[in-house]
Amino acid sequence: MTPTPTTMLPNALNLIRRSEGRLTLGIELPLDNDWSPVREAQRLAEGRPFGVPDLSRYVERVRQVDESGFAALWMRDVPIFDPQRFGDAGSIYDPFVNLGFLSGVTRNVALGTAAVVLPFRHPLMVAKAAASADHLSGGRLILGVASGDRPVEYPLMGLDFENRGEAFRHSVGWMRDLWQSKGIPFEGERIAELALLPLPKQAAIPMVIAGNARQSPDWIAANMNGRFVYPDTPKQLAAKVAGWRRMRGELGQDAGVFISAMHLDLDADPAAPFQPFHFGGRTGRQALIAHLNGLAAAGLDHLALLLRPSRRSVEEVLDELARDVLPAL
Repeated sequence: MTPTPTTMLPNALNLIRRSEGRLTLGIELPLDNDWSPVREAQRLAEGRPFGVPDLSRYVERVRQVDESGFAALWMRDVPIFDPQRFGDAGSIYDPFVNLGFLSGVTRNVALGTAAVVLPFRHPLMVAKAAASADHLSGGRLILGVASGDRPVEYPLMGLDFENRGEAFRHSVGWMRDLWQSKGIPFEGERIAELALLPLPKQAAIPMVIAGNARQSPDWIAANMNGRFVYPDTPKQLAAKVAGWRRMRGELGQDAGVFISAMHLDLDADPAAPFQPFHFGGRTGRQALIAHLNGLAAAGLDHLALLLRPSRRSVEEVLDELARDVLPAL
């Protein structure tokens, strides 16, 4: 059998990478509008805790995203619901179980984690779970990784919070070697006859870092394929993108990808002005398109939209974004 050329292997980053200056859009799970005023009132009436989304229409909404031209679905890694100190259950499902499920019900979107907290799990198990998800999805996995920033979770697992940066680096090295069939490290040696199965569908699973994971900018540029940063103004993002790409170039690397996020409440009035709030804004689609084009001009590759503040239904917002916003970018 003739080997598949590397250039023909799937590369999930190509699903989200900017093309001809056009920004790509993804959707962040859990696909509920539970932070909106109406849904908040409903939550209070039912006595449900804040931060726990309704997933009763999860499958239909995931399929709508996959079939509507969006570039990616993103999920978070929140192992413990902490209503007092954190107050948000995130995407609810375990990210690797979710990735396996989504591999079976989607066909088009990249599947991204934002982000798996590496020190919580043994790198061998993360490598196998990620390779399995990549294989099952046909090479659509983008593994967002982080060191975690909630101290309460580390003692619950008997882990050292202060040492999480070193644990993060150790995991990255382990996983890359395992995906390249370089044997299994054991007691200071590498046992060549031991192998990880399955191998990823991609030549290498791309890793993007959320935050800094207690790593230096040089280490991040040398070891990560992309960055996932908090929302910011186009001007501030432009400086971050330029710095990232300059360091990548100095190391002889490709440009990688630069990703950010936005909390969106899309107004039914297309002409409604942009009204910013923390991590996002309430806006009509005309001002949203202008904002997104500003982010594209800043060099951003991909933006993940979170619809939890939306006063309109998730289905209605997804439909307008697909019909009127994606073609205008």
